[in-house]
Amino acid sequence: MRFLLLCAFSLLAACQTHQVTPPPAPIAPQGRDHTDLGVIRELATGRTLTPQALVERLAAAPRVLVGEQHDNPDHHALQLWLLRELAAQRAQGSLLLEMLNPDQQARVDAAQAATRADQPPADAFKALVWQANWDWSVYGALVTYALRQPYPLLAANLDRAQIMQIYKQRPVLTGQASTTQQVQATLLDDIRESHCGLLPEAQMPAMLAVQQQRDRRMAERLMAAPTPALLLAGTFHVRKDLGVPLHLKDLGAGEGNAVLILAEAGKSVTAESADYVWYTAAQPQQDHCAELRR
Repeated sequence: MRFLLLCAFSLLAACQTHQVTPPPAPIAPQGRDHTDLGVIRELATGRTLTPQALVERLAAAPRVLVGEQHDNPDHHALQLWLLRELAAQRAQGSLLLEMLNPDQQARVDAAQAATRADQPPADAFKALVWQANWDWSVYGALVTYALRQPYPLLAANLDRAQIMQIYKQRPVLTGQASTTQQVQATLLDDIRESHCGLLPEAQMPAMLAVQQQRDRRMAERLMAAPTPALLLAGTFHVRKDLGVPLHLKDLGAGEGNAVLILAEAGKSVTAESADYVWYTAAQPQQDHCAELRR
């Protein structure tokens, strides 16, 4: 009898587990023949996971950080898929975006309230004063979906005025995890590379301060957001060894966070930088530095 009861409970638990839908097909044109395409890996163990297993693991975390390559449409399609699948497992508490600034929050709140009242804005791009540097063609579907949801859509970045103030007068960053020489040296190298070595060295300390204050703001917003909270941001921002997770640790919220990096097949992601990686198709390589040097 006891065996039969245990079996019955096991079957009931299995029935209550939501089976995820198939992830979207690749959109980006390159890397489709790579052996890692579509592979999801738990980096601490090297174990390959199914989409179902990944969603179940992420659903158990109060704070999930997802890193993207901004111009890769596969990453945005997977983010939208993940939002839907997580909400099917448990109620979503909030969604935070690097792509939204605090001075847009009132417009986001108004658009979300109108959408919930079946009066969505005719043009969400204009209603939100969406920033043109974030390509609406890849972000629009996700943002429009988020406006329809019962949980809040929240700004996670700094306003331009705040960034300019940091640039002029660098605030002191507190905490042990985010202020180590190794962390800051690695970030400085990335800033130099991403700006093609064209920035004067005298500007580097200010650029580093802006980067780290943006990470600190994202950490603060995550801690204040209703849980379970999901942050979507660029890969460097969510890295465990460089970005927001270090600031969460410095603020006393280092536990209970899960980091997933969406990476193009062929790129390396280590256990030091993330908990999980999901390999996608790739965008064509562009030489942005050549354009800047013209």
